[in-house]
Amino acid sequence: MKLERIVFVLVVAVLLLFYSGPYSQAGKTEKGFSSPSADAVALFLGRWDLTPKAPDREYPSWLELRLEGGQLKARMVSRWGNARPLPKIEISNSHITFVSPKEEEGRKDDMVFKGRLVGSTLTGTTTGPDGIPWQWTGHRAPALHRTSAPKWGKPIRLFNGKDLTGWKMDKPSPAGAWTVESGTLVSPGHGPEIINDSKVQDFKLHIEFNCPPDSNSGVYLRGRYEVQVETDSIQEPPSHHTGGVYGFLAPSPEMPRKPGEWQSFDITLIGRRITVVQNGQTIINDQEIPGITGGALDSHEEMPGPIYLQGSEKGRVAYRNILITPARH
Repeated sequence: MKLERIVFVLVVAVLLLFYSGPYSQAGKTEKGFSSPSADAVALFLGRWDLTPKAPDREYPSWLELRLEGGQLKARMVSRWGNARPLPKIEISNSHITFVSPKEEEGRKDDMVFKGRLVGSTLTGTTTGPDGIPWQWTGHRAPALHRTSAPKWGKPIRLFNGKDLTGWKMDKPSPAGAWTVESGTLVSPGHGPEIINDSKVQDFKLHIEFNCPPDSNSGVYLRGRYEVQVETDSIQEPPSHHTGGVYGFLAPSPEMPRKPGEWQSFDITLIGRRITVVQNGQTIINDQEIPGITGGALDSHEEMPGPIYLQGSEKGRVAYRNILITPARH
């Protein structure tokens, strides 16, 4: 009897060890699901470039999945805003469910994403604010590692100081259009974004900006990564302050605010590695940008993209002396 009892206890222990339901954010199991293998869960881990597709347009987005203390964690850049943790993420076999809260989405209900892994692609459905079904896809975010140091080309002046040659606005806006005033490029505030025609991969960018009090703008690199320009976000996280890569990288040291004064950025972007120098002081030194920021033109991180300046926020922010030096590998 003693030996049989020992065998029984061992069998129960083994069953408890190997039975679990779907991996979830809470690290708990649910009835009615078979256990996904660790290998199956590992297929989902990492960074994903997402593209939800509404009937009228696409919304570049980004998702990161990781295991932390045995629990599944997720953060997401949705249709706008910054990277933020998600309250629910669940993986069961080849299926995934994650939830973006209604408070972040500006709608009456949560935005629930359901999908599955097909080969190396995530594919699934969600719903728009009006309840209309949307399709979405996800592809692994590229590492963008560079194996050699760049050779720099000749600087190219993107703004001629006279007119909008080489620039276009993303849409008509009743708030007004960007203008050229006294050799500077000026946002109307709450208007369109302005996008340069050229597309680049790795580069050095020099740009000067003048941000009035209580104003906000940003410089988008490859049209996907925003370096913040603002005088209205002191109460927000440090990565939302001037010189930060919005929602990801904070400037350190953070430079004194200078509303209404001309300042400069010298930005180097090689792969995912960024260095930001503000007014001659390095504030971000060769750090990795994890993913796209809210407002990205697309989520195709492997592709070259344009410089664009944010005009949809408040204030008449001005820019001048915009020079880009492309890299050759």
